[in-house]
Amino acid sequence: MKKRLLSIVLAAALVLGLTVGLTACGNGGSGGNVTITIFNSKMEIQSQMEEMAKKYSEEKGVDVEVYYSSDTVAAHLSTRYASNDPYTISMVDAKDVYSLAKEHAIDLSDQDWVKDTTQAITIDGKTYGFPVCVEARGIIYNADAIKKATGADFDPTKVKTTADLKAIAEKCGTGIMKEDWSLAAHYLAEVYEQQDDPDAFIAGIKDGSIKLEKDPKFIAMMDTFDVLKANNYAKDAAISAEREVTEQKLAEGEIGLMFGGNWDWSVINAYDYSENMGIMPVPNDVDDGSSEKLVGGGSKYFFIDSSDNTTDEQRKAAKDFLNWLVYDEEGQKFIVEDCALVPAYSNIKLEVKDPLGASVKEYADADALIPNYNYLPDDHYAKCGAIFQKYLADKIDRAEFAKEITEYWSTAEVGAH
Repeated sequence: MKKRLLSIVLAAALVLGLTVGLTACGNGGSGGNVTITIFNSKMEIQSQMEEMAKKYSEEKGVDVEVYYSSDTVAAHLSTRYASNDPYTISMVDAKDVYSLAKEHAIDLSDQDWVKDTTQAITIDGKTYGFPVCVEARGIIYNADAIKKATGADFDPTKVKTTADLKAIAEKCGTGIMKEDWSLAAHYLAEVYEQQDDPDAFIAGIKDGSIKLEKDPKFIAMMDTFDVLKANNYAKDAAISAEREVTEQKLAEGEIGLMFGGNWDWSVINAYDYSENMGIMPVPNDVDDGSSEKLVGGGSKYFFIDSSDNTTDEQRKAAKDFLNWLVYDEEGQKFIVEDCALVPAYSNIKLEVKDPLGASVKEYADADALIPNYNYLPDDHYAKCGAIFQKYLADKIDRAEFAKEITEYWSTAEVGAH
């Protein structure tokens, strides 16, 4: 009887020990370290994130695991929430912070970095969104290619109107990325963003009080797009042009102009690029100052999970990581040098070395950025992008394009803000 009782006690102890060990591993990590998981939605820096995580884990005693998904951010995170397996830190777009933060994020208002940025996202007096970087868009130019084509030094500040752009584009050629996110989430979005009140403008499209095809900004921006389209090196097969090919041609000077943003440097720098490149505002014929500004601001935001599936110890480690990015020399170098991002924090003084990022920083420092409109529906870039692709491929004319975009907005709703 004593032997049997001893066996039961030993077996129970073994089970208890195994359970404790598994629990410690799940909540902690290798060697008893705390484990934090980071969701990265920015494809261009995934390898840098993975390398950083490895180094950070070795040096800080915190196990950092980085995950990437090309799925829509909201859809991907929903599956994680549904399985009670949220990331400790999630990198999302601004609109996702507005829709997810109250239910899934902790208040970061007491963090030191809040005072050093103008790009944090605050909702009802609470700061939820940590800006990862500043990004902006406009017309990317290769000054060497333009000089070769025109015989004169290129001065982007002299290009203000659609006619100014046309005079150059006809000589140096252009490229257009056919991706739906570039056409709809970026170019079409500028039609909204350059309005005095984007919310009122979209509401006007929805209720019919604004006729898109007659709107001065829509007309001006589409006139400019038509110049890019007419001089597109791939105009005979515009929706077959691969992004990498287009960016290689821009980098190496086969074309001189392309609509895009400073994130494009991650592709351009893979080629034999010219360093005499930059980003200028999209020229258009509405005299509202928009030809003096890029469109941009905080781009990609981290938030920290608030659920019971994340421990206070993990949240503390997550906060430490965000502070490391802003205040530690190695963290700053990771943002500016390793990832070639434009920092969103005034205390970070490292030189932005890539020419596109340097352009963006120049406009940001001069307070010459038109804010992003961060409340577009999740399906806007896919559905409106498909409509825009038809226009790019000459399958529909401008009136039909405006009609289909208007039809989209008849049922679509902007996001929470």
